[in-house]
Amino acid sequence: MTDRNPVGATILGYPRIGPDRELKRAVESYWAGTSTAADLEETARTLRVNTWDELKAAGLDSIPSNTFSYYDQVLDTAALVGALPPRHTELGLSPLDTYFAAARGTQQAPALEMTKWFDTNYHYLVPELGPDTGFALAGSKPIDEYVEARKLGLETRPVLLGPVTFLLLAKAHADAPEDFQPLSLLERLLPVYEELLAALHSAGAEWVQLDEPAFVADRSAAELAALDQAYTRLGGRPDRPSILVASYFGSLGEALGTLARVPVEGLALDLVTDPTAGDAAAAQTALRDKEVVAGVVDGRNIWRTDVDTAMTKAATLLGSVGRLGVSTSCSLLHVPYDVDRETAMPERLRSWLAFARQKVAEVVLLGRALRHGQDAASVVDELARARAAVADRGSASDLREPRVRARLDSLRPEHAQRGDYAKRAGEQQSSLGLPALPTTTIGSFPQTDELRRARAQHRAGQLDTEQYHAAMRSEIERVIRLQEDIGLDVLVHGEPERNDMVQYFAEQLRGFAATEHGWVQSYGSRCVRPPVLFGDVSRPEPMTVEWATFAQSLTDRPVKGMLTGPVTILAWSFVRDDQPLADTARQVALAIRDEVHDLESAGIRAIQVDEPALRELLPLRQSAHKEYLSWSVESFRLATSGISDSTQIHTHLCYSEFGEILPGIAALDADVTSIEAARSRMEVLSDLNAAGFARGVGPGVYDIHSPRVPDVDEISNLLRTAVAAVPAERVWVNPDCGLKTRGYAEVEPALRNLVSAARQVRAEQR
Repeated sequence: MTDRNPVGATILGYPRIGPDRELKRAVESYWAGTSTAADLEETARTLRVNTWDELKAAGLDSIPSNTFSYYDQVLDTAALVGALPPRHTELGLSPLDTYFAAARGTQQAPALEMTKWFDTNYHYLVPELGPDTGFALAGSKPIDEYVEARKLGLETRPVLLGPVTFLLLAKAHADAPEDFQPLSLLERLLPVYEELLAALHSAGAEWVQLDEPAFVADRSAAELAALDQAYTRLGGRPDRPSILVASYFGSLGEALGTLARVPVEGLALDLVTDPTAGDAAAAQTALRDKEVVAGVVDGRNIWRTDVDTAMTKAATLLGSVGRLGVSTSCSLLHVPYDVDRETAMPERLRSWLAFARQKVAEVVLLGRALRHGQDAASVVDELARARAAVADRGSASDLREPRVRARLDSLRPEHAQRGDYAKRAGEQQSSLGLPALPTTTIGSFPQTDELRRARAQHRAGQLDTEQYHAAMRSEIERVIRLQEDIGLDVLVHGEPERNDMVQYFAEQLRGFAATEHGWVQSYGSRCVRPPVLFGDVSRPEPMTVEWATFAQSLTDRPVKGMLTGPVTILAWSFVRDDQPLADTARQVALAIRDEVHDLESAGIRAIQVDEPALRELLPLRQSAHKEYLSWSVESFRLATSGISDSTQIHTHLCYSEFGEILPGIAALDADVTSIEAARSRMEVLSDLNAAGFARGVGPGVYDIHSPRVPDVDEISNLLRTAVAAVPAERVWVNPDCGLKTRGYAEVEPALRNLVSAARQVRAEQR
């Protein structure tokens, strides 16, 4: 190996929203026009500097930089290489406002499509490319942040999205030929990366991290050849930093051999998701001249690391690689900042957890233990405390509830089955009496400052339960009257009492714990607090019946009961890792099943059980798809079966590429499936038809993640596309997603336009 500083103990990335969501507030203030670009940049600079200082003080050998983003790292890359769409770049805005226009859209220019980052709940903006796309280095963000850190006396390792993954995550723009593949642009893109690496080298960077997570999924021979081509070329240049290629979320498979051969200095591997990855790497003789960074601390879940298991995994590489480093399995973007702030959480449970700051400490500890030995004075006490916490959790018998386990053991196949769909559809139409192209929303209405204040005052004891319930009933009545006035056919109660679609239920189910400060970025300025699922799950009492029945008492139109499905509750929680995920899913499904039955008994005729994360949890390797779809579909059907044929079951899916799970969507056997479609211009409908989908479908006709208000013509045209693809009698009309993140100034005109468009296209079908 060449004589250079090792990567050593490191992490692949860090949260960027701020411990108290400082970035969220700064960005939203800028969007609202109440602060300046300079104010926003000052907040961003403070967050960056605080992160670097913290990581240096923690004792990491290598600190990542360029992990900060105002919105999304894929969007950052598209802007960096000059690949933002003309509809945004030609608006005449500043670079910052052009960037936000691509992320959020404007009234004149719809936003980029958004989808899930592999199998996580983080969302990225999908680059739009075509044969006419030209690339050029259009910014200096990675260089500026490296120089910014260096001026503070901090040597960092700039992190970039790798060129091949960038192209594989992109999509062809609307005017591109049908057979166009973004990967065909690799030769055009590589010179920009060469220029960027040369600039970082000139600035003094010793290492650069290039992320290529796309290769933990199944890849073709051509895609593997593109990986070889890219890193043979980039690695062959003398004017560059040492290159660490990072993969995460799974095993590299065939790509491991490719990356072992190419002329790069380091490779970061995820040994958490695939424990066999270490053995595969040890068998690669070409890695004897490279540094391998073993990702042995879970970057996605919050349980303390079993240090003995982690060291055993890392030790499989000793003697087989040039140098050995340790790290998190992926960026810590996916976990909260600091478990020590969770003072309201039971102390014993808190002792089992590690958030970002604690995971950094675990990486540092493991690095020292591997370097100096487990008996070294500098690590022996910390290792003992880590072992004791893991052992305590493993011996906690109260995490298992015999009644829940007995109920699981009694399940039979018929518990997850409903009657014939055609018969159900007829009975539901008789019960609900809906027009063609019925209009509805996905569930939530805007969360106003008054609602948030009322919930906070209730939590703090400043508003008693009777007063709080009165405030919620008043808001529900207001939302019902508004929907009646707008002309919607199937109403919702608006969910004013809910903080989050998963946390709300987790706070009422046994086996879950909520956090106070456990914020994680979902997309842009949107943050969530995933609950901790630590034990067996059950439902002590009804969770939503009071609100749904009150709403239904206010109107003759049907009101949907609104629930979150078992797969999404798992996906958007930090889930116990001491039993199969399928078993945990069934426990959650039985709790939701009890709620479905109570809603039906209370007279609710339509019940929506949302599963937006169904695609999200799909394993990245096709070989594991069948098993996953089997238990995930079963859990949804278990939650929604055992009810009358006349009760209509809805579900909702959003912001994912659904092609790989279309048979699974059909197998859910929901009566109506609403699905994101506005940003992709109804692309999903042809796929549904090809898969033989024959249920009700509500393709979203406007993008709620953008502040723009679509006009009647725009929605009408999307609806015409929908009814050309799907028989009109099966088409529902709805937004892409819930409306909680929008304001009434946007929501009300958009919904009025939606209803007008539905009536217009409905008349055309007669």
